[in-house]
Amino acid sequence: MRIFEYLKVSMRGLLNFRADVDTAAADLNIRGNIHFKGTNVLILAFSIIIASVGLNVNSTAVVIGAMLISPLMGPIIGVGLSGSINDTKLLRDSLWNLLVMVMISLMASALYFLLSPLELANPTELEARTSPSIFDVLIALFGGAAGIVEQSRREKGTVISGVAIATALMPPLCTAGYGIAHWNGHFFFGAMGLFGINAIFIALATYLVAKLFHFQEVQFVDAKKARRTRTWVSVFVVIVVVLSCWSAVRIVRNNNFESNAEAFVKENRSMDKAYIYDYHIDGAAHKVEIRVTGRRMSAEMRDAVYASAAAHGIPYESLTITENTLQETEDLIRSEQIAGFFERSESEITRRDATILRLREQVDSLQAAFELPSEQIAREIRSNYPGRIAEVYLSKGDAVEWVRGASAGAGAAGAAVGAAGAGFAAGASAV
Repeated sequence: MRIFEYLKVSMRGLLNFRADVDTAAADLNIRGNIHFKGTNVLILAFSIIIASVGLNVNSTAVVIGAMLISPLMGPIIGVGLSGSINDTKLLRDSLWNLLVMVMISLMASALYFLLSPLELANPTELEARTSPSIFDVLIALFGGAAGIVEQSRREKGTVISGVAIATALMPPLCTAGYGIAHWNGHFFFGAMGLFGINAIFIALATYLVAKLFHFQEVQFVDAKKARRTRTWVSVFVVIVVVLSCWSAVRIVRNNNFESNAEAFVKENRSMDKAYIYDYHIDGAAHKVEIRVTGRRMSAEMRDAVYASAAAHGIPYESLTITENTLQETEDLIRSEQIAGFFERSESEITRRDATILRLREQVDSLQAAFELPSEQIAREIRSNYPGRIAEVYLSKGDAVEWVRGASAGAGAAGAAVGAAGAGFAAGASAV
């Protein structure tokens, strides 16, 4: 029994967080951090531009640095606290400053992306902020809880910095600004959806922890006003909870569909003399498109593919099969991969032609260097040995033969010239 009593006392002391919590100071601190004016506006704008640069060049480190600078958490935590203590004024101020924060962020990021000369063919950091997952929900929920707990502690630590990085409120706003600058609805609506989910679950976590810590509720002298205020705050809390649950369920369903679709594609990658060479999964719309090449699919093969899709939770109307058979390769040849292959082949042919031309020029120059002046040599020999030389043979050059009966006194000779064999020796035949 003593062991159980000891464990009970130990656990009670371990879980006694009220001695470490100062709710009154936390309330004042949260109220002071919700306002966006003066230097806070500049800090927010600068941090948004830094984060936009990081997203623009696919640099995660730069984005993390910007999140450490940004003062984004204040109004969202204020929204959650206002619901917990029935403070409609704090709720209005928090929502207004949250709207100001969003507008400043969107304007700063959109202006940067409008003026930026940087263009990425594959903006992975931006693309990653357009499709929320269940992990984003969990991070926002527990990150928000950690944030309000840190705000409530008597001794502050470095938790807020970690929460700012984990909840990642800034990158979605920068991505939405990119969508505005490039008039791209996919980036704008996807990123704003992720930001909304993060904000809602941070506010929900703040509400729950504030209730757990028993923050002092606002007291009203007028009982009628108190009931009206509690009603409005309760309606707002219900809306937040419903939106949170709906978002969580939708994200879980989308993630499950994407996982099932990936498993379906992997299972059916190779078929009878046909294979899936490309595919696209839209988790939000619950659509899968597969592109098949090779042998034309028979009716039985199509039925088998649809049956496999149904086994993975993908209904018939959600699957689209696009065939590019070997007899219909014209469209496939126009694809970027095939076009790139031919472009590389053509470049290789051009390079080899240039090499061949260069080698030919080198051969011609070598031949010119080793060519012997046969006629000039023959004339010099004829003049030095008049009437004594009948034929001259120059290897790797020409053969010169003087015609008998030519006039020696004229100093000229008729000659027959022909090609000779290889070598460097010379020979002469006397008359």
